[in-house]
Amino acid sequence: MTVSRRGLLAGVLGAGAAGVAAPLLVHAEAAEASPVVPFHGAHQAGITTSVQGHLHFAAFDVTTTDRAALVRLLQRWTDAAAQLTAGKGLDTAGGAGASPLAPPSDTGEAVGHDAARLTLTFGFGPSLFDDRFGLADRRPAALADLPRFAGDALDPARSGGDLCVQACADDPQVAVHAIRNLTRMAAGTAAVRWAQLGFGKASSTSKDAQTPRNLFGFKDGTANPSQDDGATLDEHVWAHAADGAPWMDGGSYLVARRIAMHIETWDRTSLEEQERVTGRTKAVGAPLGMPHEHSAIHPDALPPTSHVALAHPSRHGGAQLLRRGYSYVDGADGLGHLDAGLFFLAYQRDPRTAFVSVQKALAQHDAMGEYVQHVGSALFAVPPGVRPGGFVGSTLFT
Repeated sequence: MTVSRRGLLAGVLGAGAAGVAAPLLVHAEAAEASPVVPFHGAHQAGITTSVQGHLHFAAFDVTTTDRAALVRLLQRWTDAAAQLTAGKGLDTAGGAGASPLAPPSDTGEAVGHDAARLTLTFGFGPSLFDDRFGLADRRPAALADLPRFAGDALDPARSGGDLCVQACADDPQVAVHAIRNLTRMAAGTAAVRWAQLGFGKASSTSKDAQTPRNLFGFKDGTANPSQDDGATLDEHVWAHAADGAPWMDGGSYLVARRIAMHIETWDRTSLEEQERVTGRTKAVGAPLGMPHEHSAIHPDALPPTSHVALAHPSRHGGAQLLRRGYSYVDGADGLGHLDAGLFFLAYQRDPRTAFVSVQKALAQHDAMGEYVQHVGSALFAVPPGVRPGGFVGSTLFT
């Protein structure tokens, strides 16, 4: 039996948690109006879902060579994800009757918090398709290793991974709680390789949402495909059985890049130069020479080395990426320089014709390259959604 986080809260209060009742009840009352993003569906949630405010992303190395143990982990993760995204706790005893000599099955920091539109999105890295689990012949051609791009300074400790989990929520504690508990469940089967917290969404998947701004102060993701544009998503985001990997039908491919932004250098750059580098105005977000943010882009009318001109789909065979990145600030370097940037997340039908094509052009010619550097990189096959009773990746393993 699973219980809601409010149910866990009631158990805590019933046990006489004097002095904490008032603040916890505030969270409980807020939960009444909390939206819940359905976990089950044809596609995994967290791809076209309206972008939430916070991210906790984790990449895992599988530490076992037992295929059955890996499948059991995916099954347990699936069951837990369905509960967590519904705003339920993992404490099957409801906070009562559990052995005081054993660790609780839920870490507890989300007690009293609502679902906060939590989504959990799972993926498989190229390294999973080696000889450990008999999956080598099932590796999709689209999951080809990314090439090394000019200017890359990739840290192996922040790159790669056999598995990934993307947790997005409107409450950062809910996202962290999800990753924390999934990590506990993975003990003995998989371990975190690297992780990234993100805030202040740097793109939007909804036409109704205001275009957010990145840490350079510019609107980011104006031309992002919309969750309502089924035709574009079907052509550029969702994988098809006819692409050569039937188990990926309805899935997508995720490129994750940690992009360090040289904030202090940018902040000393003139507004005119910032706009020429970007290809858009800073105040409105309009293409240079145009009046509105959503004015048509004419790449040939923009500075040839501007980011917008080089990334435009017309330069890449019409290929489009669905971006849902986040800003990050991970402290300072000791010299007063922020360790900050963009955690770039992009979903696509085939990275070879989408991200790789765009990034090659940017790495060679983008004026933005003076102000950013790619320091982490990973690629994942994100399988299709889960039906009730199934598990994430069932199409790969069965």
